[in-house]
Amino acid sequence: MLAAFTFNTTESLPVGLLDAISRSLRVSPSEVGLLVTGYGVTVALASVPLAHGTRAMPRRHVLTALLAALVISSLLAASARSYGLLLAARLLAALAQALFWAVLGPVAVGLFAPEVRGRVIGALSVAGSLALVLGAPAGTWLGGRTDWRVPTGALAALGLVSLATIAALLPTSPPEAGSAAYGTAPDSRRFATVLAAGALSATGAFTGYTYIVRFLGTVSGFSPGAVDLLLVVFGTACLAGVGITGALLDRFPRAALTCAVAVQAVGMLGLYATGAHPVAAVVFLALTGGALGPVFMAAQHETLICAPGRTDLALAAGSGAYNAGIAAGAALGALLLPLVAVRGTFLAGGLLTAGACAVLLGRGRSIRLG
Repeated sequence: MLAAFTFNTTESLPVGLLDAISRSLRVSPSEVGLLVTGYGVTVALASVPLAHGTRAMPRRHVLTALLAALVISSLLAASARSYGLLLAARLLAALAQALFWAVLGPVAVGLFAPEVRGRVIGALSVAGSLALVLGAPAGTWLGGRTDWRVPTGALAALGLVSLATIAALLPTSPPEAGSAAYGTAPDSRRFATVLAAGALSATGAFTGYTYIVRFLGTVSGFSPGAVDLLLVVFGTACLAGVGITGALLDRFPRAALTCAVAVQAVGMLGLYATGAHPVAAVVFLALTGGALGPVFMAAQHETLICAPGRTDLALAAGSGAYNAGIAAGAALGALLLPLVAVRGTFLAGGLLTAGACAVLLGRGRSIRLG
């Protein structure tokens, strides 16, 4: 859980430190923004090849190496005096994260009984969501009162604690020996559906969410201070949604994913339709936030069930598809913004998410017809 928190905080930290990094390294804010975009694209492209290349290595050794890469990359980033070195450090962390989520799920749930897998995935997702609610804001606060290098270097300390714990306590065993190494009910059609729905929902979410600050300011009319508070509301809703969904995953694995995607669609379309009314905007913002974390988490849980082969390779494919969706959504939003304004990006994102929901509902119908 600590490692999940550290990786997710590492991914999003430059967003809050954008201006400070820009001034320090004498580069434009858009170049600093590429530190986040490049990170996501690297995760999307590298997940499956890295999972395939390390499929025979004991998971304890893989996780230890990944956390060592995180520690090294954090130290390199904190000491970087040039944009090139900072970018290289970020790409090293992204390569580690690309494999981390593929390996972590099967290792963690394999330590527990199958009937509590949903709760284990939920706990890991809560830790990852805390990066949005606590990690990135705390890093931004610390960087504003010291230097952007301080919170960046602090992540190395968190990674080192995780590394030492896993190296000392996690059993060493062949990767295929764990109880979660293979899907419990392999189904290639179901897996393809989960993959498609995850990518579509991510594309839809980030078509609008990338511009949420502008939306709340220009469409809903909130002040900059109120927008900051609403981002905390969004993150808190995400954390609450993950906690509630995690408690229900083991009982309703299929319904959990469909419901999360449906709530995301309602939230985004509600923002488009009623976002000019502040109270309604807050309600639908909370719904969108409450669904964003659970979508990825429920997709991971379903993948552990229906993976047609090794679960680490299937999870890598899911992570890659989701991150590709994030990048595609941000790019689509950028294309639509000058054409339909910021409000229109939420309409497009909501419709894409509704399409993901239709894909999931269609699988149930095809099963009944078959």
